[in-house]
Amino acid sequence: MSYQKIIIAGNLGRDPEMRYIPSGQAVTSFSVAVNESYTNANGEKVKKTIWFRVTAWGKQAEICNQYLKKGQMVLVEGRMSADPNTGGPKVWTKQDGTVGSSFEITAATVRFLSTRGEAGESGPVAGGGGMEMAELPPEDDIPF
Repeated sequence: MSYQKIIIAGNLGRDPEMRYIPSGQAVTSFSVAVNESYTNANGEKVKKTIWFRVTAWGKQAEICNQYLKKGQMVLVEGRMSADPNTGGPKVWTKQDGTVGSSFEITAATVRFLSTRGEAGESGPVAGGGGMEMAELPPEDDIPF
């Protein structure tokens, strides 16, 4: 038996986008920025942001589209969706000729860690030590 699960907590990089597939099922996509910080060997603090593209389906897709907004903190549990050609992150060529990639997650659960009114503020996190707000770049710099 094989099994995989990924859990991330971060902030939405932009408002969710919902559409319906031909069968009528809702699908909502949104990007989540996860900040990581550490001190390197030289004693310098290093901040790194990893972007994930999350896809939610059905009723959960409708709820995410209705209630989530840019800047809100979420916890997503799901599975990684690999590029069928490489088995790794999704890779594509951008309009300017450079290569882009993204880590894709199909959500099983999306937990809202901040309310609509708290977008941009840290929401309640159970056991919440060490969580930082992701520094959101201008909309044009979000990788998808």
